[in-house]
Amino acid sequence: MIQLYSLPTPNGVKVSIALEELGLPYEVHRIDFGQSDQHTAEFLSLNPNGKIPAIIDPDGPGGKPLPLFESGAILLYLAEKTGKLMPAGAGRWEVIQWLMFQMGGIGPMFGQVGYFHHFAGKEIEDPRPRTRYFNEARRLLSVLDQRMAGRDWIAGDYSIADISICPWVRNLRDGYLAGKETGLAEMPNVLAWLDRFLARPAVERGLKIPARP
Repeated sequence: MIQLYSLPTPNGVKVSIALEELGLPYEVHRIDFGQSDQHTAEFLSLNPNGKIPAIIDPDGPGGKPLPLFESGAILLYLAEKTGKLMPAGAGRWEVIQWLMFQMGGIGPMFGQVGYFHHFAGKEIEDPRPRTRYFNEARRLLSVLDQRMAGRDWIAGDYSIADISICPWVRNLRDGYLAGKETGLAEMPNVLAWLDRFLARPAVERGLKIPARP
């Protein structure tokens, strides 16, 4: 049984959603940041970067246990392990490029929006950081909105690319409460895509894992 070490953050739920979609058996371990679980020697032996999510697959390549961290790497591994949520041939690279788009752009930029709009950074009086990240988030959303015109999913069929991006869009709107500031309300294709994603039963389950205390 795969061991999942996580929290229900945008990065954490990527993996729980993928596991639910794939129907793989797994066991959840909540990493409590309030108790500094991420800094324990045991967790750092699994992920030296001290971040969630991380997994251990006892039945990894060659039948040997495989520890793995970084949400994008875990999604790629699970897709290749099962042969699902990832097409073959050129379509594989189409999925990977949008996965990298999330890892390199959506995640870091939306995270900064969260910091400067919703968390401690909102107390900073200088408007320049906030303006910079709002504008970049709006630009990234416009790229997504153009891509999603006439599409149900971002790279052909439903894939790990959708699982990677949609939790961040949801969190921008519902967690950081920055949909208005970043122009999300003006992106009908993105909003329709997000609704399709959130309506999936496996997504509904994965978003609640690990359960909040």
